[in-house]
Amino acid sequence: MSTYLFTFRAPANYAPSESTFDTWATWQHKLGARLKDRGNPAFAAAALGASVADTTLGGYSLIRAGNLDAAVALAGSCPLLLHGGAVEVCELANHDDRFDKWLDTFGDVS
Repeated sequence: MSTYLFTFRAPANYAPSESTFDTWATWQHKLGARLKDRGNPAFAAAALGASVADTTLGGYSLIRAGNLDAAVALAGSCPLLLHGGAVEVCELANHDDRFDKWLDTFGDVS
């Protein structure tokens, strides 16, 4: 099973309500064991380069899913979508071993 990154994109005019935490907690609870890291909300944010128009980074979660289609299906019930937000979904690759080998070869490059 692969790990997928969900980045939550809030619309520019989004303001959390009194029920926001409960709504998100309920959604994350329904994800069950597929929720690898519930992540955290983001508040102060900046973007470099091209970004999703009219949104800002609102947070992230890590999800377990069998494939991209399954991950997208899980993202489809994200509460932020009801407020005009977006969810970006991508499969993560692990390069730790490769990076460790690179460090062994090149050492400190500072």
